[in-house]
Amino acid sequence: MKTKLSPRLTTLDDIFEYLYEEIASLRLAPGDKISEAEIASQFGVSRQPVRDAFRRLENMDLLLIRPQRATVVKRFSLREIEKSRFVRQAVEKEVLFRASQNCDAEGAALLEQSLAQQEKLLLDNKHDQFGKLDYEFHKILCQIAKADFAFDVIMAEKSKVDRLCVLSLSTKDRLSELVEDHARIANAVISHDSQGAIDEGMYHLSRLDDTITRIYRENVGFFDA
Repeated sequence: MKTKLSPRLTTLDDIFEYLYEEIASLRLAPGDKISEAEIASQFGVSRQPVRDAFRRLENMDLLLIRPQRATVVKRFSLREIEKSRFVRQAVEKEVLFRASQNCDAEGAALLEQSLAQQEKLLLDNKHDQFGKLDYEFHKILCQIAKADFAFDVIMAEKSKVDRLCVLSLSTKDRLSELVEDHARIANAVISHDSQGAIDEGMYHLSRLDDTITRIYRENVGFFDA
């Protein structure tokens, strides 16, 4: 799959963010080849910043860099998905517990503002923009929990399955379910209902189980053999 790259982007961070978005959105699909030399040429930079961006993406399990062979967008691994889910569940349980204990008026206002933005996106049927608001929602929860460091862990694990979410957010009904999940999580946190927040959070994560099964059946080529 050939992707048109903008010559205006020149820094390592710009290159990384651009390629991450291309991969996370599936514009670069699992198994697609990606050329370090071609990207360097199209960006008008040396190969070093591109190589560094590739390494970052490799560390996130998004690229497979093979010596003397083409670099490819990494396919999904059912084992890695299971591992990621395990880690994320453990971290998010603690975040939701702490957020429920610590939520004050300011935290409640941030959650309510986030939910309002998600509802507007739902009304406008802009499912392709949900990822950014989902990112912000989880960041707010970590801030309220006074555990900003946990957000890095959650995002590292979340990035491994975000591409699957792209395949599942193609309908308004699906997006509506996720926004409703977020509303129940937020309401429990605001109400200082620790167990309720954890239960809602774990239910929210469990939605991915059926999604993985369906996507594997419909897109088996996206997965490791």
